Order: sequence, then C-alpha cells, then structure tokens
Amino acid sequence: MAVEVKIGISDSSRELSIQTALTSDKAYAEVEAALSGKEQLLSLVDEKGARFLVPVTKIAYVEVGSTENRKVGFGAV
Repeated sequence: MAVEVKIGISDSSRELSIQTALTSDKAYAEVEAALSGKEQLLSLVDEKGARFLVPVTKIAYVEVGSTENRKVGFGAV
C-alpha cells in the first residue's frame, strides 16, 4: 500500500506531496531521523523512482499517512 507524505515548506504557499512505496512506519522513521538533526536533508523516493531532497531547515511540517483509494463523484461509498 502506498503512503502519502505531505511536506510543508517554509516561505512557500504550496506543500510537497509524495506517494512513496515505503511503509508508514519506515516513512515516519526517515522523517524523524532527518528532523532529529542526524541528517541535513530529508530524502524520499516516490513510487515512480523520482528522488526528492528537502533541506531540513526549510521544513515547516510533515504529515505521514496511509493512502486509500479515494472515490470521487456522486454515489461514492
């Protein structure tokens, strides 16, 4: 199951949203390691293999959550 990681960047009105193949626990561990001062960059790879590097000093917030199939439209259950 894919996990969505949303990263708020300081001085930016948009957030970075990454769909990663990592488990929720592994994605959380990567974020926690970066924010604890062990790393200068948060490095994540999305499902298509694109690599994202975000300087820890520019991170405003991070949301790690699982992604379910979202149904859109009338009669979505």
